[in-house]
Amino acid sequence: MTGIDPDEHARKLAAESLADDDPTAWFERLYSQARDGAAVVPWDVAEPQYVLVEWASARPLDGTGKRALVVGAGLGRDAEFVAGFGFDTTAFDISPSAVDDARKRHAGSAVHYRQADLLDPPAEWTHAFDFVVESLTVQALPDPPRRQAIAQVPRLMAPGGTLLVAAAGRDSDAPPEPGPPWPLVRAEVEAFASDGVEPVLIEELRNPGPPPSLRWRAEFRRPS
Repeated sequence: MTGIDPDEHARKLAAESLADDDPTAWFERLYSQARDGAAVVPWDVAEPQYVLVEWASARPLDGTGKRALVVGAGLGRDAEFVAGFGFDTTAFDISPSAVDDARKRHAGSAVHYRQADLLDPPAEWTHAFDFVVESLTVQALPDPPRRQAIAQVPRLMAPGGTLLVAAAGRDSDAPPEPGPPWPLVRAEVEAFASDGVEPVLIEELRNPGPPPSLRWRAEFRRPS
C-alpha cells in the first residue's frame, strides 16, 4: 500500500465503521484488504507483544493440563507464544480473514483459531480458561462498546485463573485521542476486576520519549 500510512488508513476505516454505527466492522475490512495487498495491518509485527513476553519471563509459567484464551488474536503472534508454554490454547478474532490468515501463517500449529465476537462470546467459554490474554484489543474499540467488552473479558476466566491485560494508556486528565487506538485510563483497567475477579497488580510502563507514552500491564486473578 505504497504512500498510505497504515495507522491513518486504519483510522479512516474505523471512522467509516463508526459512521455506519458498526464499531467492529472495520477489522474485517482491514484484514481483507491486507490479504489483497491493499492495506497493511499496523499491529502485524514479527514478535509477540513485549508486555506479555516480559511478564511471562518473570515467572515460572507452566500451561501443562491448562487452557488459555487469547482475545482478539489477529494473526497469532501472541497465541503461538502462549501455546509455547504448554497451554491448550484457543485464539479468536472477530475478523474471519484474520482467522484464516492466522491458520495459514501457523500451519500445523496446535492453537485453535476461532472466529468469535468478544461482545457476544460462545456460552461454553464462560469461566472456562485458566489463562486469558487481552493484548491491545479493547483499546481498539470506542466507548461504546468498550465498557461492554471490558466486562466480558473476566467472565472467560476459570476459578483460579489469571488474566493479563496489556494496553496503551493515557492519564485521566489527558484529552481522549481520536483513535484507534483509544488508550485506556486507569479506571478502565481497574474495571477488568469484575465478576468476582481481583486485581493482582496494575503497572504503569512509561517511556519518556520522544514522544512520551504510557502502557498498562495488569494482572488479575479469579479466586479458586
